[in-house]
Parts: sequence; C-alpha cells; structure tokens
Amino acid sequence: QEATMSETEIPEDVREYAGAMSRLWWLSLVTGILWFFIAIVILQMDSASVATVGVIVGAMFLFTGIQQFVISAAVEGWKWLWIVFGVLFVLAGLWALFNPGATTAALADSLGFLFLLVAIFWVIEAFATRGSNDLWWLGLISGIIMFVLAFWVAGQFFFERVYILLVFAGIWALLQGVTDVIRAFQLKKLGKLVAS
Repeated sequence: QEATMSETEIPEDVREYAGAMSRLWWLSLVTGILWFFIAIVILQMDSASVATVGVIVGAMFLFTGIQQFVISAAVEGWKWLWIVFGVLFVLAGLWALFNPGATTAALADSLGFLFLLVAIFWVIEAFATRGSNDLWWLGLISGIIMFVLAFWVAGQFFFERVYILLVFAGIWALLQGVTDVIRAFQLKKLGKLVAS
C-alpha cells in the first residue's frame, strides 16, 4: 500500500516555499494575458516587411528570455535549465533586434530547426513540472505538435517561410499564453492547499 503524506507532515520549509510561489500566481496570469495580446497583434498582420518580422521575433525572444529568468528565481529544481534557456533567448532576441532583416532570413532558413528547439524545451518543461502540474500533458501535446511542425516547415520555400514564421510566431505566443494562464491557476490552487 502506498503511503500518503498528510498536510501536517509536510516540512515547514517546503510549505513556506510553496506559499511564496503561490503568491506570485498573478504574475503568471499577467504574462499569459500579454502573450494573448501579442498573439492577436501578430495574427492580424496580413502583410509584414522582412524587418518587421525580425523585430517581432526578437521582441518575443527577449520576453521569453526574461520570463525564463523569473521562473529560475522562483524554482528549486532544474534552475540551471531555466537560466540556460533564458540566456539563449535573450541573446537571440538582442541579435534579432539589431539585425532584423538578417534575422528573418536566417530564421526562415532555419525555421524547422528553431521549432525543433522550442519543441524540445516544451517537452522537457512538461516532464519537469509533471509532479506539480495536473495539466502538464498540455505542454507535452504542444511540444509534440511543434515537433511535427518543425519537420513540415523544413520543406517549404523561403518566401512561404517568412509568412509561416509570422503565423507560427502568433501561434507560439498563443500557446505560451495558454501555458502561463494554466500555470497561474495551478499556483493559486497550490496557495489554497498550503493555506488550508
């Protein structure tokens, strides 16, 4: 028979850490709403210049990198992974903002590979949060979808890739918003559990 730990047996330092994390649930909700707003703006663009696409992608990379640093400051396990991805996203974002035309061309050429990296990150994140997130499987499904898209996009022509890049930047922002909103309500639920 599997032993279960009652709430009174939860160590005090774990309870304090969970309480501190749960008080930040609103931050995840705000970033999720921001991602929804970014997705709506991107998906409403019917035509965009090569430079505009580069700037949009650079801003998204920067925002994602900063978000990874915030998460790394709040988690105990896998802290190094959040920091590594944060550094990579920030560096990519800065390069994209200073070289938007070259960024779009490079991203369009390597879009499949970039989607593959995002897919790997989402799958790792899903498994890393499996113990604390009841909806971890949504991240796993998003990662699997991104794997499929990575191989599909790799076979497209350059000009099609530029528009695909814009569409999938919007989809990426939308999926990131969903993930952040779900995380917010999971943290709020954790706070109620710890408080009771």
